Order: sequence, then structure tokens, then C-alpha cells
Amino acid sequence: MLRRFIGLSNPGDHGGQAGPRASAPWGSSGPSGGPSDETATVRRIVGELDSLPPDRARFLAAFAYILSREAMADFEVSDAETAAMEQIVVEHGRLTPAQAVIVVQIARSQSLLFGATEDFLVTREFRNIATEDERLDLLRCCFLVGAADGGISAEESGTLAEIADQLDVDRTKVNSLRAEFADQMTAIKAMRAMRATPGGSDSGATGGSDSIAGGSASPEPRSPADA
Repeated sequence: MLRRFIGLSNPGDHGGQAGPRASAPWGSSGPSGGPSDETATVRRIVGELDSLPPDRARFLAAFAYILSREAMADFEVSDAETAAMEQIVVEHGRLTPAQAVIVVQIARSQSLLFGATEDFLVTREFRNIATEDERLDLLRCCFLVGAADGGISAEESGTLAEIADQLDVDRTKVNSLRAEFADQMTAIKAMRAMRATPGGSDSGATGGSDSIAGGSASPEPRSPADA
């Protein structure tokens, strides 16, 4: 559904076929359900987005999809992540909370149904229609979604890197965002917890957050015995 507002054709129209992530979309009753099972939902979604100016609907559809892409990075969307996406869509899309729920849910269903090809196409399309500030703002919102349930997992961190690259966000600004959210990175938290335990290594104690931010820790001076 969001493909029409984003301006993308269906996978079959260009000969490509994205791999499915799940067997049924949100709101579907499965193979036993007929087309009428989803008609009311689909009509509501169309109505919500059709009420917006076409360019705004296109922008918002891509924005919501990319948020869902980040939330789905670990193949599980928590209630906290869903609530964060809805709040972000309300703030950035100037929609009512009820409208935001519908937009986020259909974006989730599209993210479930299509694989990496769809992710790339939608993110590239957003890059083409958004300003540099809007692309950076979206990336920051993706970090907020990833951190919504208490931590950014390795899978979510990897997806954030892919989104940043496909949005063509300046690397320095990406590193600044990673430094800002370093405390939410599960890998960094695990490293710090290990160092806090008796017998944990103190070497490179600041290296974790430095490496996330794209820097490197300074080497420790060698003792005369090591020379």
C-alpha cells in the first residue's frame, strides 16, 4: 500500500522480487481469509494518506517505512518501539495519534512482507526527495526507535549503518549520532559490565565509545621491560 504513495512500482512490475520476511501482513487473517477481511483497513489507510498533499504523503510513507525497517532489524518489534514510531510520526507528520497508528501499522506490514530490495528502494527514494537536514533527522529518529526498548542491539546497529549509508548522511554526523547513543549500544554496555566485574580488563577503557564514534583509543605507553 505505501508503495503507491512513495511512487514505487510493485516488485513484479520491474522484474524483481523481494524476499518475504513473514507469511502474512498485519491485519491479515491468513490464507483462509478473503479480500474483504482487509478492505476496511486498506480503505482507512488510503483515506488517511489521500487526505494529505501528494508530496507530503510520499515523504511520510517513506519516513514511516524506514522507521519500521530499523525496528524490524532484529526481527521483533517491541511495544516500546511501536509507541516510539507512532509518537515520531505524530510529531514529524503532523498527524493525529489515531492516524499515526494506522500509518505505522501499514508501514510495519510492508516491512514484514518485503526484504532487502524494498528496504534499499524506499531508503534511496527518501534520499532523493528529502533535504540533508531531513535525512539526518530521520536517521536520528531511527536511533531513537532502536533505543526505545532499552538498548540498540548489534543487528539494529548494523541496520542503522546501512540506512545512514543509503541516505548518504555525512560520516562525521553519523559518528556524532553514534557517540550520542553509545550508552544505548548493547555491545558497549556488555563491555563496560565485563570491565566492572572482578578480574575484568581495564585496558582500553575508553576505547569502546571512541570506536563507536569513529575514533581510536591512544596506545598505552610501553614499560622499559617491554622495550
